Amino acid sequence: MKFSLNTTIIKPENNENIKNAIILLHGYGGDGKDISMLSLNWRRFLKNTIFLCPDGHEICKINPDGFQWFDLNTEDEEYILNESKKAENKLNKYLEEVKSEYKLNNSQICISGFSQGCMMSLNIGLTSNESFNCIVGFSGKIINMDDLSLRIKTKSNILMIHGEMDQIVPPSSLLDAKDFFIRNKINIETLMIKNCDHHIPIEASSAALKFIKKNLNS
Repeated sequence: MKFSLNTTIIKPENNENIKNAIILLHGYGGDGKDISMLSLNWRRFLKNTIFLCPDGHEICKINPDGFQWFDLNTEDEEYILNESKKAENKLNKYLEEVKSEYKLNNSQICISGFSQGCMMSLNIGLTSNESFNCIVGFSGKIINMDDLSLRIKTKSNILMIHGEMDQIVPPSSLLDAKDFFIRNKINIETLMIKNCDHHIPIEASSAALKFIKKNLNS
């Protein structure tokens, strides 16, 4: 099947039967191939899991070699929110295609993302009609708390990881998100990594793998 978003696909080792899926959403100006690197280590420990890494539906305005989920080249918060909802529609359609193709439901799917991909993962994961297995976010934030608080339908388990030296998405975004999720009675785990800027170090990848294994096997 050809999906509506161009996708880098990493199938289970040894052609194991597919019982779970991890959707990896790249950051602003990246692509699916970039973030698929996370699967190189994870797939050895996650048997029966397929990794799907779609490209954003728009060419990135400041990096035409990469993609974006929504335009960040503005300070207009209403515009950003509206554009992010367009991306939600694209991703929700994509997720329905994935579930149909691999005969999965939301409880068998982890949604994860870096930076802008984390922002999308949180919105998609909490506004769905059915809970996802879990959500893992790296170096991201909640796009608009007032909007999300009105649209929460499910309460998937969440892990958010951030570098304390991040100069792209402030580390305070992690603390703000944690407070928001606690107030909305959503299970949230957080990890702030010392001496880490805007990237995914081994420590973050390992913590995420441990969290995903625990949830997929529960």
